[in-house]
Amino acid sequence: MAYDPYDLTQHPPRSPRVRLGGLVILPRMLDKCRATLVGKNGEYTYNCSLDKNVLDFLGVDAESLKTQVAKGLGDGEILTWMLAHAKTPRLAHEIAAFSAYHEQRAPSAVGGRARLSEYQSSTPAGAKREDIAGWFDVLDLDDHQSFGGKV
Repeated sequence: MAYDPYDLTQHPPRSPRVRLGGLVILPRMLDKCRATLVGKNGEYTYNCSLDKNVLDFLGVDAESLKTQVAKGLGDGEILTWMLAHAKTPRLAHEIAAFSAYHEQRAPSAVGGRARLSEYQSSTPAGAKREDIAGWFDVLDLDDHQSFGGKV
C-alpha cells in the first residue's frame, strides 16, 4: 500500500513538537485537518483542545482555516495565511515563548496528574518509562503505540 499523508488510519499525525513558523502543534493540527477533509482522520480530532491552543493564540477561526486547507495549500502557504489573518498578531519572541511553554507543559492540577499517571501505568511501554512527564510525551507515546510501536 502506498503511503498516503492524509490517511491517519494508517499512521499518526506529526508530533506536537514539530514546528511550523516556530509554532508547536501547528503541523499536527494541519495533518488532522487534511485527514478530516478526506474522511481519514481515524481517532484524531481536528479543532480539539490541543489545536485550540494555537488557534486561540493567533486568533484564527478553525472553520476559516479548514476552508483554506481544503484549497490544497501547502504548510508554508497556510502559515502565511494564518499570520496574515491572525486577530492577535504575534512577535517572534511571543511565538518562541508559546512553543517553549507548550513543549514543556505538564499537568498541574491533581486531576490532570492523575490522568497522566493512569495513562502511563495502563500502557505496556509507558509503565516502563520514567521520561513521560508532559502532555507531548503522552501524545508521542500514544501515537507510537497506536500504530504497533513497542517499548
